[in-house]
Amino acid sequence: MDIAIVGGTGDIGFGLALRLGRAGERVVIGSRDAARAAARAAEAAVTLGGGVSIEGAPNQDAVAACGVVLVTVPYAAQAETYRGIRDAVRQDAIVCDATSPLATAVGGRAWQVLRPWEGSAAEQARALLRTGTRLVSGFQTVAAEALRDLDRDLDGDVLLCGADAEAKAVIGGLVEEIPALRWADVGPLSMARVVEPLTAVLVGANRTYGVRTAGIRLTGRPAWGSPPGRPAGA
Repeated sequence: MDIAIVGGTGDIGFGLALRLGRAGERVVIGSRDAARAAARAAEAAVTLGGGVSIEGAPNQDAVAACGVVLVTVPYAAQAETYRGIRDAVRQDAIVCDATSPLATAVGGRAWQVLRPWEGSAAEQARALLRTGTRLVSGFQTVAAEALRDLDRDLDGDVLLCGADAEAKAVIGGLVEEIPALRWADVGPLSMARVVEPLTAVLVGANRTYGVRTAGIRLTGRPAWGSPPGRPAGA
């Protein structure tokens, strides 16, 4: 699978590039700065060793070349980023928005949240993308530092929101390629209004306990994935 990671030079995006590249996926790290994207791709290739397919490209070129797009930019850059890639996103592509509307966007604290006009950052992304774009929200509950530490398995669940069950299953399949990480379908895109602020909860927990790797894990089942009665990809 060809995966563009917009904001792939940042902490979360680079961690996902490492994990998915190691899993054998072809990854294109996107950035507004082509030179920075190329440098981070080279760094990832050195970290992972031979046999991986990771390259860097400007954001528009990255999304135009890939069927899956992960958008991992800070909230302050979200609207500008989507306006920049909107027309380059392929009509059949699946876009996964990982934005958390933290108050750092307006000079506040990382454990404080903002409320976007649309209700959530994911719903704001839907308003900025072309009508019909297959959009999923997820990865707000995964610690960047844990993603980048390839010597440890992650312990947690990725909560995916969206109207397109097949698109959620595709993103969920990528989650399952990361050792020990699980995913759960938690409903329509509007549920991102609940999920996105969990990033601030985790930042607060990290701060309280002096760690940087807090995550979320759902209890009640050994695995979640596609809901019962709905085959994966259906």
